Amino acid sequence: MSAAQPSPQTGPQPTVVLVHGAFADASSWSGVIERLQQQGCTVVAPPNPLRGVATDSAYVASVVNQIDGPVLLVGHSYGGAVITNAASAATNVVGLVYVAAFAPGEGERLGDIEDSSRDSVLMAALVQRQYPTGQDGETAVEFAIDPARFRDAFAADLPAEQTAVMAATQRPVAAAAFSDVCGPPAWKTLPSWAVVATGDKAAGSDVVRSMAQRAGADIVEVEGSHVIMVSQPQAVANLILKAVQAGS
Repeated sequence: MSAAQPSPQTGPQPTVVLVHGAFADASSWSGVIERLQQQGCTVVAPPNPLRGVATDSAYVASVVNQIDGPVLLVGHSYGGAVITNAASAATNVVGLVYVAAFAPGEGERLGDIEDSSRDSVLMAALVQRQYPTGQDGETAVEFAIDPARFRDAFAADLPAEQTAVMAATQRPVAAAAFSDVCGPPAWKTLPSWAVVATGDKAAGSDVVRSMAQRAGADIVEVEGSHVIMVSQPQAVANLILKAVQAGS
């Protein structure tokens, strides 16, 4: 009788941490979360403070460091810059997934990246506001998207009624998100995957694609707007599940 073949050994499945981007909240991941949970994934979608790359990355790193076991970090849009920096401050991240997201390099600023995009119309659609910093009555600049331009710039492939609600509930992002200098990128040492939305006019399909290529990501291109995880949740979930399998 031949000896029994040992069964393949696999590690624990990583917890999927979904980090939303600017002008949004964690509910933007709802369709993706539903599909991941149906496949048995443990999912956490924390709030992104949207106060700047340094502040937000520290917050997300804190969330990740309090999760037992491996973590797969997923970021949408500005959330991509956050996970790129946060993963460098956490010891249990096994991979990165960029969803229509920035994957900046060391010393780069998102404002400069956006200025270089030919596909993005976001900067022209922004309106400037002020928010209190909590320091002796001081205020700082934050940005929101003009509701009249929200659908065209952010979510052109969704129904107008849905984008009107999204525009009304959007969360402004601090100017520091565009001006903070990014640190050493985690994509240099971790495997990465990326969804490029071909109709992305917010981050810009061109810069999203070029950053994903630079990171050596496993890239999937999907027809849709910047909020591809809302309009095409199955396509986004499929790539995340591929990354989960690789990280197990």
